[in-house]
Amino acid sequence: MSLEGFLPWVLLAQAVVGGADTLVNHEIVARLPHRPESRREIGLHTLREANYAILFIGLALFAWQGAAAWIVALLVLGEIAITAIDELVENRTRKLPDNERVMHVVLTLNLGLLAAVLVPILLEWSSRPFGWERVDRHGPGIALVVLGLASAAWSIRDGVAWVRLGKAQ
Repeated sequence: MSLEGFLPWVLLAQAVVGGADTLVNHEIVARLPHRPESRREIGLHTLREANYAILFIGLALFAWQGAAAWIVALLVLGEIAITAIDELVENRTRKLPDNERVMHVVLTLNLGLLAAVLVPILLEWSSRPFGWERVDRHGPGIALVVLGLASAAWSIRDGVAWVRLGKAQ
């Protein structure tokens, strides 16, 4: 399997584990959108979910060529920064359950794998003329679009919670 063929599977793993972490740990266990002390964390999650919405949908549907490849690189670097900052914020504001800590390790390792898979792909794409070439990633691509839309919706939801929590302070 080529790296481009492997890419949607790495993205799907990130989407599934990240979605499970959000639903179980952030919503059910910690109830983050309802806790004023979690406002910074919710703000970071809003950015993360928007970032992944772009990555999931964008990489499911297109090869980002020329300078567009560097947009993907910046989004991944942004996610690395968000992950590092989120880890610091979470550890200062709440005690994470063991399953959330394990999920975060898996997500961070998978983010590293995503970056490693993307480097040669983005280098190759960046050598092409600027533009977006439509790709067909079949079933995994469809799943990524659906999960990307869910991530976008959750970003809006968390953004609204971030504003509401700011008014509560």
